[in-house]
Amino acid sequence: MKKIVLTGGGTAGHATPNIAMIPRLQELGYEISYIGSYTGIEKTLIADYRDVAYYSISSGKFRRYFSLKNLTDPFRVLKGIGDAKKLLRKIKPDIVFSKGGFVAVPVVRAAHDMKIPVLIHESDMTPGLANKLCIPLAKKICCTFPETLDSLPPTKAVLTGTPIREDLHHGTREAGLAFTKFSGTRPIVMVIGGSLGASPVNNAVRKALPELLPKADVVHLCGKGKVDDSLQGLKGYRQYEYIKKELPDLFAMADVVISRAGANAICELLSLRKPSLLIPLSSHASRGDQILNARSFEKQGFSVVLEEEQITTELLVKTLVDLYHHRQKYIDAMEASPVTDSVAKITNLIEETVAAHSD
Repeated sequence: MKKIVLTGGGTAGHATPNIAMIPRLQELGYEISYIGSYTGIEKTLIADYRDVAYYSISSGKFRRYFSLKNLTDPFRVLKGIGDAKKLLRKIKPDIVFSKGGFVAVPVVRAAHDMKIPVLIHESDMTPGLANKLCIPLAKKICCTFPETLDSLPPTKAVLTGTPIREDLHHGTREAGLAFTKFSGTRPIVMVIGGSLGASPVNNAVRKALPELLPKADVVHLCGKGKVDDSLQGLKGYRQYEYIKKELPDLFAMADVVISRAGANAICELLSLRKPSLLIPLSSHASRGDQILNARSFEKQGFSVVLEEEQITTELLVKTLVDLYHHRQKYIDAMEASPVTDSVAKITNLIEETVAAHSD
């Protein structure tokens, strides 16, 4: 049986693309192991997959700012490399696939030292620090955005898009309407507030509700602890902290979507062909990758973009109305995108690399 080690963690975005590939990898006959951190979210997410063995290693963070932890974390990384080598000797994988995050660095380093081929994936427009450290060690680098190709070694870079969970495609509009009790006779706006930095999006949408609800129904995924009790029962407005089982149905029901611009989130919108208004996390709260992600989608004709500093109720509502009326233009652009079926593209690349290495 072929064996693969998946790695990546620190945030859900470093784990969910790996998870999206698990069913296809199992179909291809791979025994799957996952190497992550002791306490990261990836450990919780992988717990749902009983056929995937999870292993924890020591990891440290590479910071661009001063911290006393910068004195100790290099030793955690060195220990992590040792941990990873022990695990790789035990597992004997044919290949390692890394989604990034600092826990992946020791795994990639160990695999490279042991002559195990490594593929890595970069979701954002520009590689993060962890992936920058891994790029020289990888056979191939998968990426989401066409612009990213310019910042990667041309012999290694492959435009694949980001793997998306297959179950998201299996929702139905009828089930979404039954769940929300919307009539389906009016436009439906779905709002994904996200977790990190959700409040500015939530506040902007709620402030606009008096102008928006006469025109559309709104389903709002606002994040844990962010439900506004004063708005419960408001006609045409449904708010939820988090939705898992019914999420595909809500996507199927929605005509347009308001979202942050994390790479995984917007790639789901692309895969589902959902016209979107993107409100990227500001450069004050991040390294600015969401702004670059959003502008790429805008340039490709998939989305419109408003930066949170410029939002007013009037502008938000006008932008949504325009997006809805011209939604077919955005759908057509997404249909024409060269990035389709990322899971197939990446797993084919994995198969080719394993075959080449075994010759």
